[in-house]
Amino acid sequence: MSEPKALIRPDRGEDAIAIHLINKDGFEAFAKGLSASQRASLAAQKFEGGGYQYAIVPDGDSWFVVSGVANPDSLSSWCLAKLAEELPEGVYRVANVDPGPAMFGWVTGQYRFTRYKSEDKSQGPRVLLTGQVALIDAQVAEAQAECSLRDLVNAPPEDMGPAALEAECEKLAKAHKADLTVVRGDALEQDYPMVHAVGRAAVRHHAPRLMHLTWGDPAHPVLAVVGKGVCFDSGGLDIKPPAGMRLMKKDMGGAAHALALAGLVMASRLKVRLHLLIPAVENAISGNAFRPGDVLRTRKGLTVEIDNTDAEGRLILGDALTRASEENPDLIVDFATLTGAARVALGPDLPALFARRDETAEAFLAAGKAHDDAAWRLPLHEAYREYLASDVADMANSASNPFAGASVAGLFLDRFVGEGIDWVHFDTFAWSPAPKPGRARGGRGLGLRAAWHAIRARYGS
Repeated sequence: MSEPKALIRPDRGEDAIAIHLINKDGFEAFAKGLSASQRASLAAQKFEGGGYQYAIVPDGDSWFVVSGVANPDSLSSWCLAKLAEELPEGVYRVANVDPGPAMFGWVTGQYRFTRYKSEDKSQGPRVLLTGQVALIDAQVAEAQAECSLRDLVNAPPEDMGPAALEAECEKLAKAHKADLTVVRGDALEQDYPMVHAVGRAAVRHHAPRLMHLTWGDPAHPVLAVVGKGVCFDSGGLDIKPPAGMRLMKKDMGGAAHALALAGLVMASRLKVRLHLLIPAVENAISGNAFRPGDVLRTRKGLTVEIDNTDAEGRLILGDALTRASEENPDLIVDFATLTGAARVALGPDLPALFARRDETAEAFLAAGKAHDDAAWRLPLHEAYREYLASDVADMANSASNPFAGASVAGLFLDRFVGEGIDWVHFDTFAWSPAPKPGRARGGRGLGLRAAWHAIRARYGS
């Protein structure tokens, strides 16, 4: 796709194709202002003003677009997305209303992942003009973050292993003059033993590591962002069936969210001391893979019995959350494609949100609702801690029963977050199984915008 910043431009009165937004209630009145041939054109295209319907209407030597939306006076992020996907290359402006949040979908609607296509058949850019000049940079930045996240998740696992995630962290650090430390090898085994154990069976060029990026004034409140970076998850020795393994290139989707969020925080120069932590592994199978029944030591000093090697994401996050807690953060936010249970409960479109404090959960949920990135809160129910009991260690990594899987995983993580620290955990899917306007099939941000707007409101710009 074209660079997102090239797809939205200030309206300086240049020639552009008009887009008229109407709903079913306003269609009849709108049609009365058209010529008989234009009404016939709409009828031939069976246009009635329904959502995501659109028609191209001749107008002398030119043409304009009529598109249906639920409420022309209150646009969502997706109201213009289908137009951005399907209209011909050209320059457009929305007539009689400001696009506002729909700028986001105008950009993401043109997203295509074509890196591995021998021939890119994408059409040229559709450029949107707007008089809301003050909103352009923020909308484009969010859309750019979303598109970058999708690129990471869509990449095949051989090309998006731990070393590639490290390269993405290096790129981000360089762009924002941040400091980056990478822990590997013997130091990883010593300081982040669960990260090392999960990743040690991978081939050398996919060796495990932990990236720790720091940015901002140390005097400002500490914001820690943590992302699960399982670059491919075979399930380990408790091997996944093929149907479950097919999409496991997206198991680093939490890391992709964390990178995107950190980029937004730094680009906006929020008054925080940012700590970004990404444990990156491939959960592979070989003679030195960790086993069911093994007991792992952890950075925190707890011991964990392995009940299931496919519950590996919570292990690497445990060490990373411990490290984040050592900075006495004002807030920790983590993202992880953690449990199938969250998807069973909420489906692919709603990430599960867990939080220790009600007011923090409410702020994140409200931000998501306001910015078309809804999440749903699930409980950290104290009674379910007993499901993680172990006869030989401080805790097990997976429950021995099928109940409340997402909450139990959240409670596992909770053991590694420092006492009293404000913490939000997103159990996200990071994927669109079916295309929708502005949301192509494949990698997708789910929880990114909710977190970004809640954090921006909390710390200001």
